[in-house]
Amino acid sequence: MIALYFIIYAAIGAASGWGLFTYAEIELPLAAAGGAIITALLGQVHLFAVQGGGKSQDDRLDRLESIAEETHGRLNKTEARTDAVEHTVKHELTERRDALVTEMKQLETLIDRLSLSFETKLASAGTIGEVAPQEDAILRAVKGALQEGRVDLHLQPIVSLPQRRVSFYEGFTRLRRQDGSLILPAEFLDAARRANLMGILDNMMLYRSVEVVRRLAARDRRVGVFCNVSVHSLEDTHFFPMFLSHMEKNRDLAGALIFEIRADRFKARSPAMRNAMDRLTALGFRFSIDHAKTLAFDLPQLQDAGVRFVKINGGELIEQMRDPLGPRPGSSINRSISGEEVSAVCSRYGVTLIAEKIEEEASVVEILEYAIPYGQGHIFGAPRPIKSSLMQETAPPPALVKRLIARG
Repeated sequence: MIALYFIIYAAIGAASGWGLFTYAEIELPLAAAGGAIITALLGQVHLFAVQGGGKSQDDRLDRLESIAEETHGRLNKTEARTDAVEHTVKHELTERRDALVTEMKQLETLIDRLSLSFETKLASAGTIGEVAPQEDAILRAVKGALQEGRVDLHLQPIVSLPQRRVSFYEGFTRLRRQDGSLILPAEFLDAARRANLMGILDNMMLYRSVEVVRRLAARDRRVGVFCNVSVHSLEDTHFFPMFLSHMEKNRDLAGALIFEIRADRFKARSPAMRNAMDRLTALGFRFSIDHAKTLAFDLPQLQDAGVRFVKINGGELIEQMRDPLGPRPGSSINRSISGEEVSAVCSRYGVTLIAEKIEEEASVVEILEYAIPYGQGHIFGAPRPIKSSLMQETAPPPALVKRLIARG
């Protein structure tokens, strides 16, 4: 191919020389030299073009190889990351499955113990004549509700003031008869207390509240739930260790689950109850005191016990704050405290006041005058059952519920 190009260039040079000699009347030696120069120039141009094109092609090949290597490297990195993600997901799924199995085993053990305790107490109550016939019928209705899973959780909002934004809920246990009607607390509370069954009912509500709080947290609902806990639950040497272990596994809910105790029960708490509260406080859980009758509570004592909320009837709260000589919380402040200062003094000890049982707008206006941060009552919302979908998600497995009561 190169020889062919050379012959062509030589022919062009010879023709050019002949043209110079014939038409330009240039002497033959000069015309021959001119043809040779044209041939040489054409050859140089050809060589330059060939060499330049080769270099360009080599550069392109080098770039393609570089891109191929870079793509291969990225593919390797992507495969490595995919393997890492797959490993992490499998590990997390395994941990969650193991945790769920453990919790179900604990719940099954707890229900077995509650079943035995329920049957024993009901049998003993009927034997010694502690329960009247009509009360026995109510207790059997409670027993049937537990057996058939007719135990609902109702939530009442606790709102921030003055915004009235829902910040917490209080959980209440509600039992249903077979026809769907509610068994009101006023119907069975007294008989259940005399038969020592309140602890069982509270404990069932407590475990359901834990599941509800977890699902609210998963949905990024930044609200807390107040859950009533009985003295029996905290003092029971068989139940509390299991309950404490369950709370340790759910300590990530410590900021959203508040255990509520009646003021009179807190004031008369036993050493066992103090120890139980201390151990829950060490896990990060907080306590609330409800049904407080007076503002004359000991703030340092509440702070040491992990109590972070105190609920007082809104009407009684207004009366005591309005009275210049009314009861005031005990603190390190020696001077007299006005009603307008009470909320701020409580806050210094990490205790927040909640005005409960507020039913009228006029009470809301008066509460705001004393800077009470939270309110609860029908004016803000009545207790309502949780959504049916959430009720189903938090319901114990039917196989475990059937073990609650084996004998009628």
